[in-house]
Amino acid sequence: MAVVLNRSATLPAPAPIRQLHHYAYRARDAEETRHFYEDILGLPLYHVIQSDHVPSTGEYCPYTHFFFRLQDGSFIAFFDLGDDEAALPSPNTPAWVHHIAFRVDTVAELELMKARLQAHGVDVIGVTDHHVFKSIYFFDPNGVRLELSAQVADAFQMLQESRLAHERLAEWSARKQQWRIDRATGRASGPLKPQRNDRPELAGQPGGGRP
Repeated sequence: MAVVLNRSATLPAPAPIRQLHHYAYRARDAEETRHFYEDILGLPLYHVIQSDHVPSTGEYCPYTHFFFRLQDGSFIAFFDLGDDEAALPSPNTPAWVHHIAFRVDTVAELELMKARLQAHGVDVIGVTDHHVFKSIYFFDPNGVRLELSAQVADAFQMLQESRLAHERLAEWSARKQQWRIDRATGRASGPLKPQRNDRPELAGQPGGGRP
């Protein structure tokens, strides 16, 4: 009889992941990007790495890699590949899906940042109410969608939300499995809709439900 080993019993526990270290995007131009993040958003340029080979793969690709520091010590980073090319948008994903969100302390600060961005000619969407937080949205010079958010829910409310998170996602996954079967047999053609609408106030509006 074959013996099935419980691999999880022999593996070390996951190391504590403390915070985001950095998220990296492609930049069309380093100085254009520096001006936006440092002079407008107020994130200091903190570190630069330059090379003509990629250390993780060994492939030849000259680059300047530069980092902007957030208050918690994490970074948003960019690669200028020296060709004045920005990253192309994903052909099968709406432009609002891929984005990175930064937190500010208060809704008042959110409003001030909106005014600051608009004074620099940046188009801003919001303030958008997500019930547990409020946000504004805008694009950087590289086409990266950014969000600034201010938390409005307290710790107790977020704890209550966290207690339902696995249950809600499991329900979605079960419904998606059935949707895959229905689609394969021709009984479903459109995308799966969620089992619950957390944004009923947007129902019927153009673009309703988008973050």
